[in-house]
Amino acid sequence: MKAIIQRVTKASVTVGEEQISSIGRGLCVLLGISLEDTQKDVDYMVRKILNMRLFEDENGRAWSRSVMDRELEVLCVSQFTLQCILKGNKPDFHSAMPAELAQPFYNSMLEQLREAYKPECIKDGQFGAKMQVLIQNIGPVTIQLESPAGPTDPKLLSKQEKQLQRKEKTRSKGPSESSREKAALRSKADPSASSGAEGDVSSEREP
Repeated sequence: MKAIIQRVTKASVTVGEEQISSIGRGLCVLLGISLEDTQKDVDYMVRKILNMRLFEDENGRAWSRSVMDRELEVLCVSQFTLQCILKGNKPDFHSAMPAELAQPFYNSMLEQLREAYKPECIKDGQFGAKMQVLIQNIGPVTIQLESPAGPTDPKLLSKQEKQLQRKEKTRSKGPSESSREKAALRSKADPSASSGAEGDVSSEREP
């Protein structure tokens, strides 16, 4: 899952001529859901969106308070184009979750945000609609966030590390052993080889 998180003074979503959602100061979150996303990705995103310290405290100290600390608002907008992969100059969106699966997935994430925070402070756009999104970024502050991929189980991670270490040892032994074998074969094939002294003698014998 990918997200673009912007600190805003205000943001709104309009569909056609109707403004369907708006917030004051807080965060505007553009969210791209991939085919591989699971509940773990949702948990990670919800935790980060609500707890990232992107705001100043009461004394003006920067990067000290989260959107929850300041009791500000969050506007989420589903944006599958964040899962774009360029093929030449043409965007490809096959890694994005299909709309029929993405919509309930996205809605469940919104519910989780509302359960973890104040429901009235979580707003969203209109899934699948052609939206005009007005974002008034302050700073500007823009954070690109991606849920971590791969195993999170420490046991699995340690196994992967051990496998990599064994591979590195094998690579480091391979060239050194083969070079020693080559040197031994050369010395057997030419036992008289030396620093070139015999070459000097043979040249003296020639007229």
